[in-house]
Amino acid sequence: MKTPRDRDRQRERHDDGVRAAERRYLMKNYCNVTDSGMEDKANGSVDTKSPVENGQLPDPANWGVADVVNYFKATGFEEQATAFQDQEIDGKSLLLMTRNDVLTGLSIKLGPALKIYEYHVKPLQTQHLKTNAS
Repeated sequence: MKTPRDRDRQRERHDDGVRAAERRYLMKNYCNVTDSGMEDKANGSVDTKSPVENGQLPDPANWGVADVVNYFKATGFEEQATAFQDQEIDGKSLLLMTRNDVLTGLSIKLGPALKIYEYHVKPLQTQHLKTNAS
């Protein structure tokens, strides 16, 4: 039987893994900005914000479909990332997704779907709410 301390350690290891995945995503996708400090998005928008704010990902509300797909590829869900592409899920759509949307709406296997929602979609939604609450 796991003690509360064991659960806390397990949660900390998981949180470290999520942060590492986010860092890989940032390094892969947001360190390649143009000389002007702006990045051309696939949907035609231009990102003028700093790509890394306080060591956190940029607000997902500003992500295009390609950004969402690249995020999930960088976090180890390459196979499942195509479901986000097929359903044309951009950042705003991602922030509105419920657990049921991820588990049933994307037609991906249950295990990866649970991990995607619990460890990525839900924390991104929480981060967005905290960032925009102030």
